[in-house]
Amino acid sequence: MRYLPLNDDDRAAMLARIGVSSIDDLFVDIPPDARLEKAIEGLPGHATEMQVERDLTALAARSLNAGDAPFFCGGGAYRHHVPASVDHLIQRSEFLTAYTPYQPEIAQGTLQTLFEFQSQVAALTGMDIANASLYDGSTATAEAVRMAMRITRRNGCVLAPGLHPHYSDTVRTAVHAGGGIVEALTPAMGADTKVVEVLDENTACIVVQNPNVFGELVDLDPLAEAAHAAGALLVAVTTEVVSLGLIKSPGQMGADIVAAEGQSIGNGLNFGGPFVGLLACRNDRKFIRQAPGRFAGETVDADGKRGFVLTLSTREQHIRREKATSNICTNSGLCTLAFTIHMALLGETGLRQLAKANHARACQLADQLAAIRGVEVVNDSFFNEFAVRLPMNATKVVEKLSKKKILGGIPAARLFGPGGFDDVLIVAATETNTDEDIDAFAKTLREALQ
Repeated sequence: MRYLPLNDDDRAAMLARIGVSSIDDLFVDIPPDARLEKAIEGLPGHATEMQVERDLTALAARSLNAGDAPFFCGGGAYRHHVPASVDHLIQRSEFLTAYTPYQPEIAQGTLQTLFEFQSQVAALTGMDIANASLYDGSTATAEAVRMAMRITRRNGCVLAPGLHPHYSDTVRTAVHAGGGIVEALTPAMGADTKVVEVLDENTACIVVQNPNVFGELVDLDPLAEAAHAAGALLVAVTTEVVSLGLIKSPGQMGADIVAAEGQSIGNGLNFGGPFVGLLACRNDRKFIRQAPGRFAGETVDADGKRGFVLTLSTREQHIRREKATSNICTNSGLCTLAFTIHMALLGETGLRQLAKANHARACQLADQLAAIRGVEVVNDSFFNEFAVRLPMNATKVVEKLSKKKILGGIPAARLFGPGGFDDVLIVAATETNTDEDIDAFAKTLREALQ
């Protein structure tokens, strides 16, 4: 009973208290095809703790880890080198065990790092204001859309065809309960400009990813102009934050709100999380008042000494309840700290060097793959990720590569479902890839296509 302390009588009393007849009633909002009808295959049943540990260790050993093979996967989660000093510092007890910065007199260190984090994000994105992080990039995008709807008092948004489908799904989930209308254009390469063709008087914002899910670079300037002419906002999304060390920032291209995933700096892949969401906007009173999450501000105490506090807290759920701008009452605090430390170690020069190294590795990979008969690099432009069209099913190719201990990218069909992208493979290269990794990938891919 260590992990399941409730008995049947306890469960019946709890269900009666909240007014439902069965546990199944708690899951009515989850589509039936998304529910598990039976136990996950391979997981042990009732067993001792020692036996469970053995079974799960054996199960985990079946995985091929990112650090144990040449790794070319991206799609919103990227493998970068994280300096050992980052993990060393975030594991200090005053950071690792900190609960909340709401008591500024005992949380000055945490508040200062949040303030520095906000300054870094604002500089990276080219925006004026940044909050103290959200959960991840996809939920930050959803919060940005809801924020745009509140600012414009419109309830429609248009999602560009190059937006990551997981981000699109998260936006739909977040806005449907409030009556929001989401129009997502059919996924396609080179089609992000079409987002302005469906703007109307009900459009609160257009959402455009740069680089997009296929790795293409998108010029946001004309999209921002078209959105503003229609009274709408431009929400710019970035899943690979290292790209901001080299390409033009969203703020320079007219974005009103920026939502991004910050995992690439300071945070490992961690099997998909926890990650760290970034949100920034321009310096407008309406924007600041409608932004979700928390902000750390700089002030002085009664003795005139520099200090830090949380500000604009009256927007939050614990005070405003249903009138709060969002239900975000916390943030990815430790991941935010890791981001801040890594950024401080890099500095502006280091970030630019890191970004250049990523682009150079991607160019090297693209050249080698393009030399393989039947392989076409589809992108006209990219940062460290691009799409290739293969002469056969991309999923089958990836399976062949994995058997040779090569993690060779993400089949586009895995993101978009079967259909027009069955032969498209999305690959990414970062500073962690060596010449030997790229040679092995190209050699193994050539063999897999024979």
